[in-house]
Amino acid sequence: MPNHSKRFLNLPVYMLATIPQKKRELIARGVDVIDLGAGDADLAPPPKVVAALIEAAQNPAMSRYGFGLGLPAYREAAAAWMAKRFGQTFDPLTELVPLIGSKEGIAHLALAYLEPGDVAIIPDPGYLAYLGGTLLSNAEPYLYPITPRTNFLVDVDEIPADVRRRTKLLYLNYPNNPTAAVAPRDYLKKVVDWCAKHDILLVYDNAYSEMTFDGYVAPSIFEIDGAREVALEFHSLSKTYNMTGWRLGWAVGAPKFVGTLAKVKSFLDTGQFMATQAAGIAAFESHAEWLPGNLDTFRLRRDAAVTAFRAEGFRVESPKASMYLWVPLPEGVSSVAFHERLMSEEGVIALAGKSLGDGGEGFFRVSFITSPERIAEAARRAGAVLKRMMV
Repeated sequence: MPNHSKRFLNLPVYMLATIPQKKRELIARGVDVIDLGAGDADLAPPPKVVAALIEAAQNPAMSRYGFGLGLPAYREAAAAWMAKRFGQTFDPLTELVPLIGSKEGIAHLALAYLEPGDVAIIPDPGYLAYLGGTLLSNAEPYLYPITPRTNFLVDVDEIPADVRRRTKLLYLNYPNNPTAAVAPRDYLKKVVDWCAKHDILLVYDNAYSEMTFDGYVAPSIFEIDGAREVALEFHSLSKTYNMTGWRLGWAVGAPKFVGTLAKVKSFLDTGQFMATQAAGIAAFESHAEWLPGNLDTFRLRRDAAVTAFRAEGFRVESPKASMYLWVPLPEGVSSVAFHERLMSEEGVIALAGKSLGDGGEGFFRVSFITSPERIAEAARRAGAVLKRMMV
C-alpha cells in the first residue's frame, strides 16, 4: 500500500474529533458526563428556520445540485444582512460566496494561495482549520503565540522580517476562539495597513461576531478603511443561531478574492443542500426578534460559569464575546494531563489549551453550552481534580 503523504503526516491530532468516541465510552460505563468541550450549545435554532427547512425539503428542485451559485436568494439575504448589520455593501454574485460552514472555506482558501516556501501567520492557540489548510498546501505555518502579554492579539510588529517576506496569508479571529479576546479598532487598522504594505491577504474569521455581551458590538473588518483591498471575511450561522450541524456560512470580499475561493470550491464540492440555504434565509430574517433572547441565555450561562469557576479557585475573566472561558492553570500543571484526568476521573469534558496549539499550554477552554446548574457542577468537579493534582 502507498505511504501517506508528508502533508498528511504533518497534521496534528484534532482533539475535538477524538472526544465523541471517548464520551460514548464514558456514558456506556454509566459516567455522568458534562460536556463543555466543543462550541456546540444544547439549544434549538429559531423555529422559523426549522419550518423553512421542512418546507424547502419538500420541493424537489431543492434536492438538485446547487453548484457554486447555490440559492441566489441566500446570497442576497447574506449580503442584505451584511449591509444592515455592518453598513457594508457587497454584490451577492461577485463579492459573496456561500460555504458549507465557514471552516471549509477557511481551510480551502489556502490551496489557492500557498505553496512550498510560503508562510501563513497563524495565532497560537487558534482554530485548527488555519493550520490544517496551511499544512495541506505544503506551506509553512508561523505560529505566533497569543498570550496575556499582547492581550491575545497578534502583534504584527513582532513578525521577523524573513518570515514576513515569505508570508502570503495572515489568519485573525476576533472575537477569538479560544481566548474570547476582542480586538480594538485601532489594532485592526494597524493590521490592515501592515497587510497592504507587505502584500498579505488578511483572512478574517468573524464567526463569533454576534456572540457578544455587555454592550460590546463586534465589527466587520470591512468597517476598517483599506480592508477591501487586503481582506476576505468569513461568517457562519453555526454559533449565532445554534446551527452548528447545519454547516452553512459565507465569505465576503473583493471579487478577486471571492472568485479565487469559488474556483477552488468548484473542484471540491457542488454546493450546500439548497433547502439548508433556504433555511438560512429564515435565520437572517429571525435575527432581530430571536437573537436577543438567545444571547440572554448565553449571558446567564457565562455569568454562571465565571462565578462557579472563580469559587473553585480558578482565575477567570468575564468575556465580552464568544461562548468560551479561557482558564489559566497553576504553573506546572499540564493542560493535557488536566483535561485527561478531568474527563476520566470526573466525567467533565473541557478542552486542553495545548490541543489548540503549543501557545495554549497553561490554559483550558470551557464552553458555556449547557445549563447553569450543570456548569456549576462541572466547575466543582474541575476544582476537585485540580486540588488532587496540586497535592
